[in-house]
Amino acid sequence: MTVKTLYEKLNTAIPASLSCEWDNDGLMCCPDSTKEVRRALVCLDVTADAIDKAISEECDVIVTHHPLIFKGLKAITDEFFIPKKAIKLIRAGISVMSFHTRLDALSGGVNDRLAELLELGDIAPFGDGIGRIGMLKMTCDIESFAKKVKAVLGAPVVQYADAQRDVQRVAVLGGSGKDELYAAIAAGADTFVSGELSHHPMTDAPDMNINLIEAGHFYTEEPVCKVLCQILTELGIEAIHYNSNKTKVI
Repeated sequence: MTVKTLYEKLNTAIPASLSCEWDNDGLMCCPDSTKEVRRALVCLDVTADAIDKAISEECDVIVTHHPLIFKGLKAITDEFFIPKKAIKLIRAGISVMSFHTRLDALSGGVNDRLAELLELGDIAPFGDGIGRIGMLKMTCDIESFAKKVKAVLGAPVVQYADAQRDVQRVAVLGGSGKDELYAAIAAGADTFVSGELSHHPMTDAPDMNINLIEAGHFYTEEPVCKVLCQILTELGIEAIHYNSNKTKVI
């Protein structure tokens, strides 16, 4: 199928109506909408390494969670890293499709996948439909649960704030979740798991009577790449999963 047809099918499977108003995602770069798509690289971010991988693997498209272009570009030159990547993609004839907050909110998307990995039941949306909240089969203490989060996600480091509450009703939001903290509290969560929560919420968690777990932006969202791979495979496109994480822990 062509780039245009593939995007139309993905746009149906992951509708733009689920995106937040402030978001910018969709078809980010398209040198030729009539090009036939045989192979796609799937990753969280369009890094320079990911582009090189797509070129070496002879991929026709890159499908990501995070947008290649988030804010408007004022110039297309090789002096700034985002336009430079766009130029390289266009020269290579590779299109980019990014599905950001719509993939967070999608049934079976980022946050459903995160809830599933943490073995939550009775899952329901919270926070404008993006986050998820559910129940553990058995209560546990926060340290034990934080260790489980670390192991399940393969995160090298996990921070947690202990509000001295047993863990059972858990809210999850992959990526940056600090703006939905009060929504998680309002939804009745005793524990909130996210990628980034920042210093002040982590410090104030005991006073707010909620346990917090900060497991890393990449690690809480990376599991959705398997979902994207599955969607592409069902459409007859060969999908190659690429780990775009560039951070190291010492």
